[in-house]
Amino acid sequence: MSTFIVEGGHKLNGSISCQGAKNEALEVICAVLLSDAPITISNIPDISDVRNLIGMLRDMGVKVEFTSHDTCRFTADNIDISYIYTEEFLKKACSLRGSVMIIGPLVARFGKAILPKPGGDKIGRRRLDTHFLGLQKLGADFEYVQEHKIYKIDAPKGLTGTYMLLDEASITGTANLIMAATLAKGTTTIYNAACEPYIQQLCRMLVKMGAKIEGIGSNLLTIEGVEKLGGASHRLLPDMIEVGSFIGMAAMTGSRLRLTDVSVSDLGIMPEAFRRLGINLIVDGDDIIVTEKDGYEVEQFIDGSIMTFADAPWPGLSPDLLSIFLVVATQARGSVLIHQKMFESRLFFVDKLIDMGARIILCDPHRAAVIGSGRLNSLHATDMISPDIRAGIAMLIAALGAKGTSRIQNIDQIDRGYERIDERLNRLGARIIRVDR
Repeated sequence: MSTFIVEGGHKLNGSISCQGAKNEALEVICAVLLSDAPITISNIPDISDVRNLIGMLRDMGVKVEFTSHDTCRFTADNIDISYIYTEEFLKKACSLRGSVMIIGPLVARFGKAILPKPGGDKIGRRRLDTHFLGLQKLGADFEYVQEHKIYKIDAPKGLTGTYMLLDEASITGTANLIMAATLAKGTTTIYNAACEPYIQQLCRMLVKMGAKIEGIGSNLLTIEGVEKLGGASHRLLPDMIEVGSFIGMAAMTGSRLRLTDVSVSDLGIMPEAFRRLGINLIVDGDDIIVTEKDGYEVEQFIDGSIMTFADAPWPGLSPDLLSIFLVVATQARGSVLIHQKMFESRLFFVDKLIDMGARIILCDPHRAAVIGSGRLNSLHATDMISPDIRAGIAMLIAALGAKGTSRIQNIDQIDRGYERIDERLNRLGARIIRVDR
């Protein structure tokens, strides 16, 4: 289990570019299974979750050719579908949450798939009903094999388009159903679809491959199935969660930082939400500049009530951002309520922030009240263990702004979503040592 040793209290300075979007990468890489033609994807982040997914597809028979460090050509023209019945596949799929998105393409193209219970972050129950119910509406049959704890999914006669109203605007569920519907017979209508920029990107790539999709960017998608999809070239957007992470780091350390080529138009309300936290952001073309400040003050609502940040379907705040907002709020002047609606265990890392001197009241599994100290560097160092990607990055942000030297264990969780984060931050003035065990 690797560890970060972080000497806090050092300001950051300079420019940094953000990696390709992790969540988009997992979606569009799964989509290569829909076609036997070459598909080139660029701006791929070099992170463990993406590497593991690519390795699993390679084992399945997908030809994988990196033409540069972040560009890869995938050709799924010789898939060994029997591989999904092996213990090796089940073990790998269990360890990777993104593996759930291969079932839509596999069932659509090959008429069968297997799904073990996916792994990923330990942030509470993450149900798969949206995936299952949608695929069943398209004509797939599910069988749960208790002995192996897997779902067998079969559609020997193919999938048939239908109308579906999703029970929740699940991002991965929407992605799975879009991919499945592209090869289904007839028309599929998906209402209450997720419409995040990464879903839009997936749809645009599929359209380049020959899919017929209307309503891109809305929560009502109409997909006319086609017999076959071809090849395409696609470039990933920057990772908006990494953009938010760097904004948080700059604010926490009182630093001036330029984030380059962030695709401002795809960030939604996130920049304005940071401004309401008191952070000064300047948009310069497609860059964001966080200005150097000795402190920041939280706004109040117009009626004088406490500022609340809550996750919501796009264009609301992503739940992945709330851990960042929480830790940054500990240094602000004013009080904030963080309301994490989606996952009941994502706020449990606040006990470590409390150990560091933060004033936080965990109201229940979904809500935390933060009473900001009103001054930077008011936290003191401690030892922590990262339970998931987003809590891990919040701990790193806290350590960067704390007095003294902190240790963060289990940083493999951070590596799942952030590419060489220690090296990149050290170039900006941070002092982070990685200790591999």
